[in-house]
Amino acid sequence: MKYTRNILAVLITSAVLVSCAGEQKVDDGWKDLFNGNDLSGWKTVAGTATFEVVDGTIVGSAVADSPNTFLITEETYGDFILELDLKIEHSSSNSGVMARGQFDPAARDGNGLVYGYQIEADPSERAWSGGLYDEARRGWLYPLDLNPAAKTAFKMGEFNHYRIEAIGDEIKTWVNGQPVAYVVDDMDKTGFIGLQVHSIRNAEDAGRKTTFKNVKIQTENLESMAFDKDIFVVNNRLNSLTDYEKENGWKLLFNGQNSEGWRGAYKETFPESGWSVKDGELNIAASDGRESANAGDIVTTEQFSAFDLAFEFKLTEGANSGVKYFVTLSEGNKGSAIGLEYQVLDDDNHPDAKMGRDGNRTMASLYDLIKADKNARFIKPVGEWNKGRVVVTPDNNVAHYLNGVKVVEYVRGSQEYLDLVAISKYEKWDNFGEAEEGHILLQDHGDDVSFKNIKIKTLN
Repeated sequence: MKYTRNILAVLITSAVLVSCAGEQKVDDGWKDLFNGNDLSGWKTVAGTATFEVVDGTIVGSAVADSPNTFLITEETYGDFILELDLKIEHSSSNSGVMARGQFDPAARDGNGLVYGYQIEADPSERAWSGGLYDEARRGWLYPLDLNPAAKTAFKMGEFNHYRIEAIGDEIKTWVNGQPVAYVVDDMDKTGFIGLQVHSIRNAEDAGRKTTFKNVKIQTENLESMAFDKDIFVVNNRLNSLTDYEKENGWKLLFNGQNSEGWRGAYKETFPESGWSVKDGELNIAASDGRESANAGDIVTTEQFSAFDLAFEFKLTEGANSGVKYFVTLSEGNKGSAIGLEYQVLDDDNHPDAKMGRDGNRTMASLYDLIKADKNARFIKPVGEWNKGRVVVTPDNNVAHYLNGVKVVEYVRGSQEYLDLVAISKYEKWDNFGEAEEGHILLQDHGDDVSFKNIKIKTLN
């Protein structure tokens, strides 16, 4: 009987375990970073905003005259998947989550400075929540102009579920299940997790709160969640594509090794001098500042119709160049070949910036037609790399981007476009910029300019 009772007890216990399995916490590799009771394992740095535990949540409160304040983990992490819930109740309460964050305790006169990757919580009209910001260092790496569909994911006054993956050199983010940002960057390989209470401009905003809960992390046996649609990737590897980009139709226009895929405009081969490939960069050497009078422009051997083109460019002081598209090489023009042009220019030191009409010859503008509507904080200085992008959809809508921010938008062939052409230097060419397809062109304007990470995707 005793043996029978033991068997029965085991069966009953097993049944209870099975029936209650949904209520039990399964050891699935997640570790809670917040225990729900106190701030063990965390510390406050860099500012005087306060963090406290209220009803199982972490509540951060803004303080007047304080810089950005962070509650950071005492432990640091390399590869991980982080999930948490975040709530903002006021549009002035910008916040964010540090991933592989860094801290310099000696900075700012000993008050300390937090810097590094921050996943944004942005309740403003700009709506860049989930985008990637390089706090106190390089600025925006992934503004949501690159993924406008994700701008509606964040909900004001509600808890928003964030998922952040930092695996190798890839950082991916989700807000409420919506894929948001995808950045490939290797500046920081390890660091802390941090929760931000942003500084406030107006004293009346003191006391406004940002609330966090359900903060948990995985650090082993990581399985990346697939993005279910084509998200633009900010890829800072040199002349390389991720598997995700390849699967979504991207290809390199410049392989970083040689001039394959390019030739001189009006030539059968690549220029023998002037243009060079070195250390993964495609460079046009300085000559005398004249337009296409020396080595000359180079064009892709392939032609494109609707496309997404991304590239990086680096200027020297006073330099001028351009990236042209829908170049047909049929106009017989002397000098640079004719095409729609994404202007590449040192606005501060080249006279062309003050020519044209209303600034329509400045950096990232549609040259001589539409001025780029850009903020100075999104322009990298001479000697640093700027990221350009031109998107032409099959319906002839065209957009220019500078460092991830949309700065020009127009429709090829629209009446507004035709009116601009009619008062530009291009008015003498019939149907300017309206070809069904054309080459991509890099301009020789006699100045030292470099290009890299040139990639393109054909849009159907």
